[in-house]
Amino acid sequence: MRNFRALLFFLVLTAVAFLSVHFKKADKITKPKKVIFLIGDGMGLAQISGAMSFYDGVNAFERFKVIGFSKTSSDDNYVTDSGAGATVFSIGKKTFNGAIGVDKDSIAHENIFEMMKKKNAATGVVVTSSVTHATPACFYAHVSSRKSEFDIAEFLLKEKCDIAIGGGMKFFVSRNDKRNLFDELKAKGYSIFSDTSLPFQNINASKLIYTLSWDGMKKAQEGRSGYLKNASLLAMKNLDKNPEGYFLMVEGSQIDWGGHANDFDYMKSELIDFNEAINVALDYAIKDGNTLVVVTADHETGGLSLIENKSNKKTFKSNYSTGGHSGIMVPVFAFGPGSEEFQGIYENTAIHDKFKQLLNLK
Repeated sequence: MRNFRALLFFLVLTAVAFLSVHFKKADKITKPKKVIFLIGDGMGLAQISGAMSFYDGVNAFERFKVIGFSKTSSDDNYVTDSGAGATVFSIGKKTFNGAIGVDKDSIAHENIFEMMKKKNAATGVVVTSSVTHATPACFYAHVSSRKSEFDIAEFLLKEKCDIAIGGGMKFFVSRNDKRNLFDELKAKGYSIFSDTSLPFQNINASKLIYTLSWDGMKKAQEGRSGYLKNASLLAMKNLDKNPEGYFLMVEGSQIDWGGHANDFDYMKSELIDFNEAINVALDYAIKDGNTLVVVTADHETGGLSLIENKSNKKTFKSNYSTGGHSGIMVPVFAFGPGSEEFQGIYENTAIHDKFKQLLNLK
């Protein structure tokens, strides 16, 4: 009996020690220090399925083990737009279509970049549209209309976004108020680069505004391919200098534009370009061990379906049902510390809530 009790006591101690180590390890991996949030604007399952069926490289979407679904409706419409669709990610509240960083009553709420700044962390956006376009604007601006891009540009002067790479030069230098926002941003310590040629320069700057077109950027089909990957790497390298971590939003903006045009080849080339940006984010996160990568869409565009091609049954025909957006759920892919939180089906506002919880934002 004495030996049995000794054995039982030993087993209990072993189990307690194992569970203690296990839970300590779990604690360490559930709270990321950095987030790379990639938004494929207009990207639904049909877009991913169709585009990646033509791709011979590494399919980034197949590298994720954690997958969920987000409901995309806005406050005033079952079918959201990009303003309302990205505002929920940034402030965690559903709002009206066209809104940027404000709720349904046009009241501004603290966004995720502003919360990150409270803990002295770094922030950035990399896009294939203007840096003042709807999706990136939601992360650093508060206006009632996404069309107010000249006003949106002024919000960068508030220094809540450290790095912005994309198009939109005109909103800084060709203004009715005659202000040159680039000069004003320089005075606040930003490095300013405006270059319409690619590849762009490899820059070391903790605060950087880099515009590569007058407004929206050219298509991947027109020679922009590879930009999003390289711009993301540039942003990650510079943001990584901050010891408090960072939040980087990367948008494949023109996946949406190809959908609006019902142009499958346009959409496909943009999504493949976006896929390469996801791959470099995943490679970075695997090496770093402290970075959460989340990929989703604000909505689906075009009502795309892949239907039977009777002349070649091993492939498909692309079929669009609308030139606008649709209201279907979109997939959410997650990797890294805290990724398990993104399983299941939930409202799009939950993505903000999950980021806020995992990053200990107040």
